[in-house]
Amino acid sequence: MNVIILPAYNEESSINHVLNTLDSTIKEHNGEFVIVICNDGSTDKTLEEIQKSSQILATPVHLIDHSYNRGLGETIRDLLEAAVLLADKDNDVIIRMDCDKTHNPKYIPELLKEIHKGFDVVTTSRFFKDGGQTGVTSIRRIISRFANLYMKLFFPIKGLREYTCGYRAYRSTIIKKALLVYGNDFLQLKEFGFTCTLEKIVKLNLVGASFSEIPFVLNYEMKTSKSKMVFSSTTLGYFILAILCYWPFGGWKFRNFKGMKET
Repeated sequence: MNVIILPAYNEESSINHVLNTLDSTIKEHNGEFVIVICNDGSTDKTLEEIQKSSQILATPVHLIDHSYNRGLGETIRDLLEAAVLLADKDNDVIIRMDCDKTHNPKYIPELLKEIHKGFDVVTTSRFFKDGGQTGVTSIRRIISRFANLYMKLFFPIKGLREYTCGYRAYRSTIIKKALLVYGNDFLQLKEFGFTCTLEKIVKLNLVGASFSEIPFVLNYEMKTSKSKMVFSSTTLGYFILAILCYWPFGGWKFRNFKGMKET
């Protein structure tokens, strides 16, 4: 069973649209999917909206409910752990999306097609040919561009141009392998917000994952909720990530993760 995972925090204004559009896309392409959504301690009516929508969708919905806001890192960890239990076949795919309407489900068939070519991780990319972004302020564009340049410099990964977009497809077997190898440290920097988006691919690369991209247009003007990113903590997280990776006395780069047993 393929799994779509959705982290949700104060997405009352968009969650119904996201779930209904996902459901329509899945039915249109005759896909076998389950949706796993984590309400991360929302203070608005996100939880109630999820519960209402899940009763009428054709696609099964599994709900994880955090009683208080734990942050994106812990939310993604919980979602991935739930997803690997539901993805019971080797060719099953886990797709991570946002709940703010900026990640259009229309890209799901292309993500699946690319995974089935043999790649372990496929990301939607604004920097691939025919990709782009609309509704993004100039300062946010500059920050995003510099962030990607920083990541390319410190974490070069074959087949990857886009490092910060969380809209990705993962072969379930590569996530299972990463969880077996790293355990709870698969997402070690959980308290640094969006740093987990980068940490996942750095660690998947270290265990031998293959990467590809598809073109993606980020329509940021579709977003109706406030941005959850705290630039200061995320930037600090990126620097700490580089230190943990390249620290000469036991850094991730100097460990033989590929050689570790998977069982």
